[in-house]
Amino acid sequence: MPKRILQGVVVSDKQDKTVVVSVERQVMHPVYKKFVKKSKKFAAHDENNQYKVGDQVSIEECRPISKNKSWTVISSDNA
Repeated sequence: MPKRILQGVVVSDKQDKTVVVSVERQVMHPVYKKFVKKSKKFAAHDENNQYKVGDQVSIEECRPISKNKSWTVISSDNA
């Protein structure tokens, strides 16, 4: 089974070796038939603490690293 890859924006880099990435998606509202933006935050592993708040990054699914962390940052989209 292939690993999922998502794109998002780093919203927090306060933790050691971890960044919080906000991923936005568009879903159609069931009644109004209008597209609504929904976002979800993922904790992702950042081994070298190289990503900062505001960076566009890609994250990939991985084995559970901690209680909340099962994603790894694979690349920065703005580099």
